Amino acid sequence: MKDVARRTGLSLSTISKYLNGGNVREENRLAIDAAVAELGFSVNVFARSLKANRSMTVGVLLPTISSPFFGRVVASLELILRRSGYECFVCSYDFDREQELGKLAFLARYHVDGIVYVPEHATAEELRVRVGTIPVVLIDRSLENAQYDTVVVDNLNAVYMAVEHLIGRGHRRIGLIAGPQTISTARERTVGYRRVLADYRLPVDEALIAAGNYDLESGSRLFSAFLNMPQPPTAVFVTNYDMTLGAIMAAHERGVALPDEVDFIGYDNVDLCSIVSPKLEIVEQPMDEMGLRAAELLLARLTGDASPAKLLRLKAKLSNL
Repeated sequence: MKDVARRTGLSLSTISKYLNGGNVREENRLAIDAAVAELGFSVNVFARSLKANRSMTVGVLLPTISSPFFGRVVASLELILRRSGYECFVCSYDFDREQELGKLAFLARYHVDGIVYVPEHATAEELRVRVGTIPVVLIDRSLENAQYDTVVVDNLNAVYMAVEHLIGRGHRRIGLIAGPQTISTARERTVGYRRVLADYRLPVDEALIAAGNYDLESGSRLFSAFLNMPQPPTAVFVTNYDMTLGAIMAAHERGVALPDEVDFIGYDNVDLCSIVSPKLEIVEQPMDEMGLRAAELLLARLTGDASPAKLLRLKAKLSNL
């Protein structure tokens, strides 16, 4: 530790405080980290966490680490947490229930100070049993009867806005590619679709509501199924990043021009929808803001906030790229 002090010019007390999990100024933290790396100084993080009763780590549990949507959210989350001295431990459960429950218990065993979590299969009680008193912030999806801070997008109104936009362009047969109805986001998006049709006195054709798996394959397959209908939809709205990519690929393979032959609105896939010609409209979720708000809520809990659980609903926007 004396070598670190000589290298940085900082006091032993400041270095000891930081290495034992305490907060120090940003420039001091960076200087200590650099000196530790250069000198090969090793800190036993697990032992430190037991001594200080905190590890300065946050567990992030996702259904998949391959999603660009979650990648953007986590990048924003990490940026804010790192400014307060926390590092993120990111893992996924590959959409599997047993892995989901097991990874929650795994994070608790490794003494993370907090958890940011995208739920899929677990119930509120299963979550509580596995994490105990560790602060948790749910993102992207809500969990029924869960007394945890939650940051989601206003999915119902996002879909309402997009479908209303298509109705305004004269469409009456609008296909919806939603997600698994076991997931709160998919249910809310389907409700938004049904509500806007009801408000405009348009009939709901159940054949035009398709439930995919939030993956490329189902987006491609379901879009093709719409095209194969005796009376195909004149417009299609796809409610997920990967399914949007799958639908665009299917249209390209079939030689269908979007949005000229079939009007089209996608979800979140900003890069792809901005480079295809003509450019496509997209519902953009506030991914960076979701990570920011989740970090702020968790940091508040980690510094003693004991107020009732908060639910933040963020607004999506329709972008004409």
